[in-house]
Amino acid sequence: MQLVVGRIGRAHGIRGEVTVEVRTDEPELRLGPGAVLATDPASAGPLTIESGRVHSGRLLLRFTGVGDRTAAEALRNILLIAEVDPEETPEDPEEFYDHQLMDLEVVTTDGTVVGRISEISHLPSQDLFIVERPDGSEVMIPFVSEIVTEIDLDEQRAVVDPPRGLIDTDEAEIASAREAVHEAAHEAGQGPEAEPGQDSGAGTAQDAAHGSEQASAQDSEQGSGRGSERGDA
Repeated sequence: MQLVVGRIGRAHGIRGEVTVEVRTDEPELRLGPGAVLATDPASAGPLTIESGRVHSGRLLLRFTGVGDRTAAEALRNILLIAEVDPEETPEDPEEFYDHQLMDLEVVTTDGTVVGRISEISHLPSQDLFIVERPDGSEVMIPFVSEIVTEIDLDEQRAVVDPPRGLIDTDEAEIASAREAVHEAAHEAGQGPEAEPGQDSGAGTAQDAAHGSEQASAQDSEQGSGRGSERGDA
């Protein structure tokens, strides 16, 4: 299986080094000296990594046969592609490769089918599952332990315990309206208590997920080599 693990940026210095936008959680493994990588476009490769170092927080690589700035600049924007065994898994049990999570069936803790994972969005704060529902609509589910309670690769299933309003948008609208009433009453000095059994934070997960959608980036056709790690909310 081919996965994109990096994108070559601008040349650095005059000796053939290039900056690399890392797209893998295992750069030491995928982008280490001696690694042979396919490229997109294919005509630019394969490229063999001769050496690498980190400079000012950026990964710099030098490829065999690329010895000056002109040759390095010619590689700009080329994608680096690694061949990965589909059966390979990350060492961290809470981390998964994107291809392992794609198309998993998503169900709630009571067995209700939500849909299937159609895309994974990597954001600075967390990862998001983009889940396609049976009716063709989509819902975004943060990949955090409080919501995604289980990933069962054998059963090809992800179990979620979503807060009210994350999946059912009607509930989110009702909860948001109730919050607005409570907030207005509080500002007027009435200070009403929450109704029994009501969660005053309902709807916030849905809002956060939708707000994060704007920051998601397109993955290449080969797929991303970056892993998805279940975080803490």
